[in-house]
Amino acid sequence: MWVFLLMMSILLCPVAASTASPDVKPGCHDKCGNVSVPYPFGILERSCAMNDDFFLNCSSNDEGHTELLDGNNPVHNISVLEGIYTVGIEAAFDCYNKSGTSTDSFAQSVTLRSGPFMFSDTRNVFTVIGCDTYAWMTNNEFTYGAACLSFCTKDVNMSDGNPCSGSGCCQTSIPKGLKSLDYSLSTSNDYTNVSEFNLCGFAFLVDKHSFKISDWPLSRKPKRGKDAYTTEVVIEWVVQNETCEQAKANRSAYACGANANCTYPEIGQGYRCSCNEGFEGNPYLREGCQGKLVIASWYDLIIMRMQVMLFPVFSCHVQCSSRFFFVGSILRFESGKR
Repeated sequence: MWVFLLMMSILLCPVAASTASPDVKPGCHDKCGNVSVPYPFGILERSCAMNDDFFLNCSSNDEGHTELLDGNNPVHNISVLEGIYTVGIEAAFDCYNKSGTSTDSFAQSVTLRSGPFMFSDTRNVFTVIGCDTYAWMTNNEFTYGAACLSFCTKDVNMSDGNPCSGSGCCQTSIPKGLKSLDYSLSTSNDYTNVSEFNLCGFAFLVDKHSFKISDWPLSRKPKRGKDAYTTEVVIEWVVQNETCEQAKANRSAYACGANANCTYPEIGQGYRCSCNEGFEGNPYLREGCQGKLVIASWYDLIIMRMQVMLFPVFSCHVQCSSRFFFVGSILRFESGKR
């Protein structure tokens, strides 16, 4: 009987409906096509973004499809939690015919938007595909440069199980903090020694998580325009290039909302915001971090209710910091301050 009474007392506690916390400012659009655009980014109205650095172009392409763009590069995903977004960038290439005459080439140059954005050094890797191919990359300021060589004398099985170690495929890392990259290709013997199976080389920056060597057979020929081969590239961002102490000193410009705190990213510059423990949501919105739902067992809730009965000051007759929801055969317990 006492267990029944405890369950009834839980049921009789007033509860509030659980609503998903918004990811954009009031009145702003949260999607461009199929891509979610969370604050601090914004589209259509500049007031929907934290500042001009985070304002993205949402427009229709030549085929009439709505597309989210960072400059000329399509944006595929934005993550507030990780502080990244991914873009598609065309691969550079260099092609020859069997006589060793150059037939087509394209050198890539990418400069990121102004503001606190940089190529991710932990996610991206510079990759070269080919059997008579070398490629180099520099930044606009020529303070950084690297090269990668890929050679082979016979057709290589470009399967995902093969390492990208210099035979048909070569990879090298990039440093922290790069905001621009130029890369192009060349060849030693104009592909004449491997012309039966390889006439083109490719070079590109790519997210290690999305790269599949099987997507790049040595027989591949380049395409241009909307059919051009692109790779997923990860861009990291911070809200401001300043320390947490500097940011908190200027409360009017401080980016973190309620129940959120200033954190330092691994890239070693600037700051980001994250929800405090027990909260989840968008830490850049004023009330973006809300108490999150955790699952508690019947036993746990009975114990909690007994504690409430023993210590009336925490009962549901006052402003509790905990709320209960029945979901099937379990209860959900929402933690966090109200």
